Order: sequence, then C-alpha cells, then structure tokens
Amino acid sequence: MDNVEKLTVVGAGYVGLSTAVALALLGREVRVLDTDAGRIEGLKRNQPPFYEPGLAESLVRASAKLSYTTDPAEAYADTELAIVAVGTPPTPAGHADLRYLYQALETLAQHPVSLVVIKSTVPVGTNHDAKKILGPGVALASNPEFLRQGQALSDTLYPDRILVGAEEEWVFGVLERLYRPLIEQSFEELPWLPRPKALREAIARGQRVPLVRTGLESAELAKYAANAFLATRISFINEIANVAEAVGADIEEVVRAIGLDPRIGPHFFKAGLGYGGSCFPKDTRALAYLAKRGGYDFKLLRAVIEVNQAQRYRLVEKAEAVLGRLSGQTITLLGLAFKPGTDDLREAPSLEIAEELLARGARVRATDPKALELARQVLDPRVELFADPLEALEDADAVLLVTEWPEYRALDWAQAKRRLRRPVVLDGRNALDPQAMEALGYVYQGIGRGRKRSELAL
Repeated sequence: MDNVEKLTVVGAGYVGLSTAVALALLGREVRVLDTDAGRIEGLKRNQPPFYEPGLAESLVRASAKLSYTTDPAEAYADTELAIVAVGTPPTPAGHADLRYLYQALETLAQHPVSLVVIKSTVPVGTNHDAKKILGPGVALASNPEFLRQGQALSDTLYPDRILVGAEEEWVFGVLERLYRPLIEQSFEELPWLPRPKALREAIARGQRVPLVRTGLESAELAKYAANAFLATRISFINEIANVAEAVGADIEEVVRAIGLDPRIGPHFFKAGLGYGGSCFPKDTRALAYLAKRGGYDFKLLRAVIEVNQAQRYRLVEKAEAVLGRLSGQTITLLGLAFKPGTDDLREAPSLEIAEELLARGARVRATDPKALELARQVLDPRVELFADPLEALEDADAVLLVTEWPEYRALDWAQAKRRLRRPVVLDGRNALDPQAMEALGYVYQGIGRGRKRSELAL
C-alpha cells in the first residue's frame, strides 16, 4: 500500500484521540471511530471528552483534517490503514480484558483495509490472535504508545522513540512514511505545545527520532517492560522514603545524591503516594498475570504492586498519628486526579484515601482544579466537593495534599491557616517547602522527610 495520507483511528480515548489529532496536524486526513455517540457528537463540535493540555486548541487547529463517526462503514470507506487504540482494562483477575479490541478487529475484518496497527497495550501473543481474526490479506503491526497523561499530545508530537513490531518488511516502510514528520520533526511546533529543548537541539545536530523495529512479541513485551520498570522505580523510592522516615534522613536529599549517578538518573524518583492512572496499575498486574500464566513467578513485580497499594494509606496513618482518632475530625483532600495535568481518576490514590477516612469516621472534604465533575460520579456522596480550595479548608482539622497541582504550591498558606481549625498539613507529594510551612506555624509532614520539630502531636 502507498497511501498514508488517509487513515482511520479506532477509539477516541487518550491514546486514540492524541494519535488522531497529531496525525491530522501533520496533514493526514483522519477519521475517528468510536462507539460512544455522545463523545463523537462532542468532538464534532471540537469539544474534548477529557482534560489534556493543548488538546482543545489542537482540535480546532486540525478540524479541517478530522472527522468523527460511530459508523464503521463510513469510517473505513476509501482507507487502507486503520490504527486501533481501544481500551484494554484489567479484569478482576488482573489480566487485560481484550473484548473491545476483539470487537474492533471483528468489525475491521468486514472491511477492505490492508494494514491494521494496534496501539492498544496488549499481552504478548495478542497480535498473532488478531491476525487470525483479520484473515489473510491483512497485515498487522504492533505500535505501542509511550504517552504520559497530562502530556499525551506533546508526547505524541515529540516522541523519544517510535516502536514498531511487524513480520513483513513493507509494513515498516509504510509506518516510516506515516511517521516521517515525527521522525524528522519537520513540522512547525505548536505555540501552546512547544518542542522540548532537548529534542530541538538533537534535531539541530542532525539526529532523528529513532524508529525501533522489532518482532510482534518484542513490541508487545517492550510496552509492559517499560511501564513495569518505571513503576518499580516509584515503589523503590517510596520504600527508601519510608526507611528515611524511620532513620531521620530526608528523601529529597537522598534522591539528589543518587540521581546524579548516570547509571541511575533522577527520573521517576519522586517519593509520594505511589502511581495511579490507567496504565501503570493495569500494566503491572497484566504483566504479573502473563508471567504466572507462562509458569514464572515474577516476585519483584508482585512486590512493586504490593508496595504501591500500601503507600497510598501513608497519609491516613500520619493523620491518625497526629490527630488521634479520626472519628468526627474534618479532613480536606487537596487534589483528586491521579496526577496534575489531567482529570483522570482511574486508580487515583485519592479514592482509596477518601474511602479509608470515611471508614474511620472522618468528615471528608475535597477539591481539584479539573476533576470535580468526574469525582461527583465516582466518590462516595458523603465526600463534600469544593471548587475553591480555601472554602474546602474551612474548619478542617488537617489538610492532605494528594495531587501536586501548581495551584496548591501557589496557595496563600498564611490565609489558609486562618481558615483551618488546626494547622496540620500532610503533604503526600512533597510539593511544599517544609521550612516555609513550619515558619507559618504549621504542623507539616511530607513523605520520607525524616523527623521534624513539627511532627510532635498537637
């Protein structure tokens, strides 16, 4: 096949929509197929279905090259290339639920496409199963994404590598042509999503974004391996942070010291409440399940998952240590989304923290700059939600900083102290300056910050 100027993207979630918008910005004609009629109607009005920096502006910029439909016949008309980016959520047993992928492939098999590219994160062997569904005459590639929510569109436009797994040589050629503007970074950067400085400098030196060619199984496993390794770093540094608390060390100083070692580096070494979101929890469990199914006990990964699950309760334990019994106490959560820059609440630590506080009899308030609408749908109705963080702090006995939004770093903490019943701040992301908070008269505790003067109970 020669035509890469017209294609269909299946799935209008974070991955699918970021991919579709990026390719449309590069001049491709992209049709987006999704089964959610409400989502499709909103996209036709250039209304993004979720918060992602730069997405709203980019939808408008690329609108002439984007179209949206719930009709497969319309989506696949006159196109030879389809990119599948549907969700593969976890089952209760921990493995990936592939029903949406298989449904999409069964529909695709009824239309004359030449190449199907699977971007969804799938267990090893899934692409071979997909070939059986699609039948002869349809080639297949594994092209997993490496996006960060909150930076999904930026990561799509300015990748550090593009991974393609395939069995036919011509497939690599087609995807190299499709992604050439990304590989060469030959397009004009967006004013609201500028090209990262390191990438800009690398391109100026004549470098290109690497296109990594592998077999299907290697591409599938590489995606899981990348996320599992990053999750391992997070759980490891949280364990070191817990040791730091026990022995009086400061995790921020420890991270600075070890992060300068080029064999280690500083990335994903931020102590806190652990990872959440739609990728790391799902993918670590799926990889552990995949290993077990293959007869291998992945002990390290099981420990990573267990550490992460326990870490999100650290703030609740700290609150009880400082305040005593939590029954009847008012606790305010600053932040609900699993990370800044997104409204995603999937696997967010805030959900379990709120649930545990309620179970211990506390009155729970919460605020978030982007996730309140979704929070109303998933949180216990006993959790009081506020758009204004200062209102959420009124007469609270403790503040738990759960998501490190810049708004909370910039909060007028002197004014906030006047709203509180007790000046207790438990910082689950080490986002605030301990000395500055103590100077204002707060009882402040972070994660792994050693023993401080203000750790004495009130």
